[in-house]
Amino acid sequence: MIVESILLKRKTNCQTEQSGTRTEETHVLTNVLGLFEKENRDHAPAKGLYLFYDIHKFLFASIRYAKRLSLTCNSMKKAIQTMKAYVTGAGGMIGSHLIEILHQKGYEVVGSYFHPTVDLNDIDQTGVRLFELDLRNHETVRSWILDYLPDRIYHLAAQSFPVVSWKDPYYTMDVNVSGTVGLFEAIKEAKQLHPDYDPRVVVISSSAIYGQALQSYSVDHLPKEDCPMLPVSPYGVSKAAEDLLCYQYFDNFKIKVCRVRLFNCTGTRKIGDITADFTRRAVELEKKGSNKLIVGNLTSTRAIIDARDVAEGLIILSEKGVPGEAYNICSSHVFQMDYVIKCIEKVTGVHYELVTDPKLLRPADEKLYIGDSSKIKALGWSEKYNYEDTVRAMIEYWRKKLN
Repeated sequence: MIVESILLKRKTNCQTEQSGTRTEETHVLTNVLGLFEKENRDHAPAKGLYLFYDIHKFLFASIRYAKRLSLTCNSMKKAIQTMKAYVTGAGGMIGSHLIEILHQKGYEVVGSYFHPTVDLNDIDQTGVRLFELDLRNHETVRSWILDYLPDRIYHLAAQSFPVVSWKDPYYTMDVNVSGTVGLFEAIKEAKQLHPDYDPRVVVISSSAIYGQALQSYSVDHLPKEDCPMLPVSPYGVSKAAEDLLCYQYFDNFKIKVCRVRLFNCTGTRKIGDITADFTRRAVELEKKGSNKLIVGNLTSTRAIIDARDVAEGLIILSEKGVPGEAYNICSSHVFQMDYVIKCIEKVTGVHYELVTDPKLLRPADEKLYIGDSSKIKALGWSEKYNYEDTVRAMIEYWRKKLN
């Protein structure tokens, strides 16, 4: 049989590679060959003839393509098993790190963005497709989901700045609530049209949904996912609505979605949070030869996690998370905001004169902003980066960016 000879020839070629890869690929090819033989037994001769003719053309073209690109047997296996991942908000800080990590893990990655908050040139786009998409354009979102049918959907797109939500609550609600509805409606329709389509969805809500309820907790008694929702900003209200929409679409339409209540997160490419603002100002002062650092409220208690740890958590939830459930993601390192200054001083070697700017004080600001992440830790997630290392990476990022 022609197909069998092609497979056996490919299996022989694989034996020239490393022993681990050779054993693995021999197993894969043997299984594939078994499937082809089963098809031959189960189909009528004429139908089987056309079936193997088509398979022969496919395999012959695939092997020629593999040789042309010098692909190994192992990479061919990965290509066969590749899952399609779609990330909304890929132009944001967390999203930009997520698409890079997904690609490193072997996913086929597509990301969309609208008004990106990071410089797209900072993203390693090797093997990643990025395109512009406003999630409020529901018909475009619908067409995209129905056409691509991603296996994993990570919904990160949002108006994610609490300060902005005070200035423009209408826009905040439109993006965070209406945009989420449009995405879920597209997924719902895709499932109706394709009964076998069953994607895993992970949506980043926010710990801001807890709001005033956090005042009932302490460092020794951290809020879990059953903490009441009492948001104190328009942003928090919009994310509470998004969070509940996730559950509604799971309960009514069986969309396998996990909700993430994310606490403070930062990293390179970030703008608009205390670590990003302070590290950038520190580098700007470094260039000017000044030490007057403008600050806001430094009495709040936070636990700030690295974006790369968050990205790993999202991937774990897409693989092991219980559909319909909510998960806190928070750093276990708790400190007051003046610790940010201490870390920057340690990295830069400069002692700063602090100047408080009233414009940086929020109308309402939660004094405690920490959560219990034991639920996601039970799935195997853990932090790999400490805050001081994150600050150091951000200082280096701004030095290169502002050079």
